[in-house]
Amino acid sequence: MGGQSPQDKPFVISKYEVQEAYRSVKANKGAPGVDEVDLEAFESDRRDNLYKIWNRMSSGSYFPPPVRLVEIPKPHGGGVRTLGVPTVADRVAQTVVARRLEEAAEPIFHPDSYGYRPGVSARAALEACRRRCWSHDWVIDLDVEKFFDSVRWDLILKAVDALRPEPWVVLYVRRWLAAPAQGPDGTLVARDRGTPQGSAVSPILANLFMHWAFDAWMTRNHRGIPFERYADDVVVHCTSRAQAEVLLGAIEDRMAEVGLRLHPIKTRIVYCKDGRRRGDHEHTSFTFLGYTFRARGARTKAGKLFTGFLPAISDGALKAKGQEVRRWRVHLKTNLSLADLARWLNPIVRGWTQYYGAFYRSALLPLLQRINAYLLRWLRRKYRRLRSLKAALAAWQRITRQAPGLFTHWRWATVAWR
Repeated sequence: MGGQSPQDKPFVISKYEVQEAYRSVKANKGAPGVDEVDLEAFESDRRDNLYKIWNRMSSGSYFPPPVRLVEIPKPHGGGVRTLGVPTVADRVAQTVVARRLEEAAEPIFHPDSYGYRPGVSARAALEACRRRCWSHDWVIDLDVEKFFDSVRWDLILKAVDALRPEPWVVLYVRRWLAAPAQGPDGTLVARDRGTPQGSAVSPILANLFMHWAFDAWMTRNHRGIPFERYADDVVVHCTSRAQAEVLLGAIEDRMAEVGLRLHPIKTRIVYCKDGRRRGDHEHTSFTFLGYTFRARGARTKAGKLFTGFLPAISDGALKAKGQEVRRWRVHLKTNLSLADLARWLNPIVRGWTQYYGAFYRSALLPLLQRINAYLLRWLRRKYRRLRSLKAALAAWQRITRQAPGLFTHWRWATVAWR
């Protein structure tokens, strides 16, 4: 990007920051916003587009366009979620601000805040949750109702102000919060609260809000009670049912203070029932980050059977992935070679096995075997000599023996039927 130097502008924002923000936006891909400019179109005039963003942000004249509202299925098979899709240019501008906020906020964040933070993962949250469920008999499974639609702007800005950021950071956060949304019919919808889920700046704003609304409040008022928080998804560990009931009431009051409401059905107290904890309670399982925690059979390192309170891929996540596998219609892709199919499927399935196979991987086997079943059907369609099941199974066994690493999931499941 050429043009004026940062010293000529009221706000000091480097062109390098804008370029790096664009690299991040490009890597994350994503759909076009209300201007219908996709990444390819933006890239065709990238230099001029990035200069315009830098120039307007540095001068204080950047005003965000409306966000485009899109409904998508929830990731673990739980209905639909409304996302706000900013334009490509707006995602770049938001990323510039988000990175400034992340840098300032990282030192103050609680160690058990796991969502949308560099070097912190959902898997780490699951590991901490699993470990604490072994030592604490009770869990409060918190569900904040419509968090991204309900969060108060004044408290978001108060949380941002606490970081003492540069004035332009607060200026643009205010403008993004107030930007209208555009529905599928083109109608503009004014908003007076919430931050659009799907925008680049929303995750850090949500983290900042929940840091002060929940993490710091827990540390101040209930020190020593462990929890894991991933954005607005929270699990709290208690030593007794009485402690859980009292604490849940206090959390409900706290959420009301900051303008939020716990979901009356999805929020629940759970007893971590297993082989050594044999009491009774209405709820003995909960789902966190796509894993369901409940009593499951397992073996010790010495091979002894026991029943532990353990996480495994949730039924909702398993169903959602199964539906995705069906939509692939692998068995009809006879124009592709087996190597083509591997290049297509491996990156997707590798991500699934790395995440959902981290704990109790045997629960993932039905999904992987279903993929194999489609591959077997593909073999029978593509090659006439393999139309019989017996011939196809013989070929399958030969392929999996000769090329065991062709498909990433064959390290775990080579059986072609369930």
